[in-house]
Amino acid sequence: GHFETQTGAELQTWHTFTRMTSLTSNPMEDIENMEGEYMEGSSGHRRNRSNPEPEQTRPQPPRSLDFQSDKETDPSQSWTGGFTQGCTPQFQPFGAPATSSISLTTPSSPGDGLGKTTKLENMKNWTISTYKCSRQSLYEKMGKTSKTVDPELEDQIDTLRNTQKKYSEILRLARALSSHFYNMVQTQNSLGECFSDLAHKSPELQQEFLYNAEAQRNLTKNGQKLLASLNFFVSSVNTIVNKTMEDSLLTVKQYETARVEYDAYRTDLEFYTAAKETEANQMKLSETQLSFNNKKAEFEKLRSDVQIKLKFLDENRVKVMAKQLLLFHTAVSAYFSGNQVALEESMKQFAGKVKTPATSWIEQ
Repeated sequence: GHFETQTGAELQTWHTFTRMTSLTSNPMEDIENMEGEYMEGSSGHRRNRSNPEPEQTRPQPPRSLDFQSDKETDPSQSWTGGFTQGCTPQFQPFGAPATSSISLTTPSSPGDGLGKTTKLENMKNWTISTYKCSRQSLYEKMGKTSKTVDPELEDQIDTLRNTQKKYSEILRLARALSSHFYNMVQTQNSLGECFSDLAHKSPELQQEFLYNAEAQRNLTKNGQKLLASLNFFVSSVNTIVNKTMEDSLLTVKQYETARVEYDAYRTDLEFYTAAKETEANQMKLSETQLSFNNKKAEFEKLRSDVQIKLKFLDENRVKVMAKQLLLFHTAVSAYFSGNQVALEESMKQFAGKVKTPATSWIEQ
């Protein structure tokens, strides 16, 4: 009897899967009915999943799956969780399917299209301008085209570059002098302290050590004053070379770039002016004329800026360097003259107090 019950259940399982392949009914309901009958027949008394308790209610799935696109399905009745909502199919065994009022598409602002168009247009203009400038520079080096030259301004620019190189050399040497002199002052200070210490530990050479310690202290004191003057001189020259002159040379580079762009569009304008008068050439001629006018205005403005900056730079350089050179000369003169006076005073004191040693038996 148990074998016949099991055989009957297996046959019913086979018929159930046959119906699932035809999609004529809801496969989930048939499987649940089959499981309920099988559990009841095989084990006697078990809970039937196809007949849940009255308090556990849920919406019944549809009898068949309808994939027709011309019919609109209510998302609240969809057992798949929302085929018609464009989301991933998800079976909801309990309660209503999850819904959301938030849009799944990324919102786009009205200005996005305009911003992309502007970026593309800027990239296009930059690419064209770069190509024209590269071609103009290459042709100038090969001697195949002419370039705009301002002889007076070019001479001033060359003078500025040469002046910057020479002032950079002065700055390098002044820094080296300041560094070496700092080490010398530190050494003199240490030597004076060593002499002073030995004066207390060597009674037989106490006076000699004290005189030398005093001389080294005077040298250190005057050396610190000169070192401060050297550092101030280095700072002023560094400002002129790496800030004032560099700012002017940056404007010069912008002027040279504008000059190349101006000549590039000037060459194109001459080409389209001499070309045949076709509709395409006339359109290109008008576009090139507009670009040429813009580049010409930019070029003339930068040329005027360079001329003004070079003029004020030269005046400022003369004033600052005249003052700094005078201070440098005064500091160096005071250092060596002051040391000379202190040295002479020490020699006088030393000559008056130090006794002349007796001749040795070797000299005799």
